[in-house]
Amino acid sequence: MDEHDILNALQASLDPAALAGMARYGINTSRAFGVSLPLLRDAARQIGTSHALAQRLWRMGYRETRLLATLIDDPTAVTPTQMERWASEVDSWDVCDGLCNNLLRKTPEAYTKATEWAGRPETFVKRAGFVLMAALAVHDKRADDQRFEDFLKLVAREAADERNFVRKAVNWALRQIGKRNPLLRRRAIALARVLARRASSSARWVGKDALRELARPTTSEIRWSSGVRSAATPEGRVRKR
Repeated sequence: MDEHDILNALQASLDPAALAGMARYGINTSRAFGVSLPLLRDAARQIGTSHALAQRLWRMGYRETRLLATLIDDPTAVTPTQMERWASEVDSWDVCDGLCNNLLRKTPEAYTKATEWAGRPETFVKRAGFVLMAALAVHDKRADDQRFEDFLKLVAREAADERNFVRKAVNWALRQIGKRNPLLRRRAIALARVLARRASSSARWVGKDALRELARPTTSEIRWSSGVRSAATPEGRVRKR
């Protein structure tokens, strides 16, 4: 199956009702067919890993071909140049998030690009920086805490960005870092409280929304990266169960 066969199959799956639903959630549907992510994941499993095919699918420029590209590409073959090019070509939040979660977090340059992109002016490149932080906080179990404490400094620096797609990613990074382990949870809560008192309405929203998840007394059990299952108290201590 080549990229043209895949495109034909996607065109045959065009779903106007699904497209309308996606548009309501802020997804760019100008070049989309309305195919759901679970179906794209099924297709990716059938296709298998192919760096060359991923490049051709991405160049087609459709939402679905680009999401498929992120699912079948080989992260060990992804270069910093490709990371820069793909991030700069993203035009929808769902493709941005898929790119980071499906592919870029697995690359050797993930931490470097997360740090670099956090300060970039382009909306979706900057969003990608913070989505990468969130993805790494969830998936990179071996990383040391200092990496994420460094990310918290970037959250503090960029929380005032008023663009909705950016501030939601900043908030996502803060929450996921805070859920990684007890120490980072205390750090994230402390930062969220600072942000909640800032003059910037965006920073206040980032901080208050994060506190609703991280600091509430009834926080549900969290599996920390250590594998210990525990529940957090309002003060940030943990009670083992």
